[in-house]
Amino acid sequence: MKNKVVLVSSRQLGRGDQELGENILETFFTLLKQKDELPVAVFCMNSGVFTMTEESLVSVHLKELEEKGVEILACKTCADHYEVSDKLTVGKISSMGTFLELAAKYEVLTIS
Repeated sequence: MKNKVVLVSSRQLGRGDQELGENILETFFTLLKQKDELPVAVFCMNSGVFTMTEESLVSVHLKELEEKGVEILACKTCADHYEVSDKLTVGKISSMGTFLELAAKYEVLTIS
């Protein structure tokens, strides 16, 4: 995961049953935070910004990643659209410009 940016574009992993997808996404982050090599950043866009709120169990894992030095970023346009900017429990508001800078410098792993 070294030199990677994880792009989270949904509140669940995969298509189909939402509860299953949310559980799979939580499992992904549970395992990710246990790795020796962590990503540089996690960038959340579209409904992925919900993972940064207390509405999602993923937020606990994102908080642990943040404590380990991983940048946790939310797309401002998306957070504004879903009206969650003031509900983030982890990370900070960022911009698509920041994501483009990260994508130009690091490999992007898309989670959707």
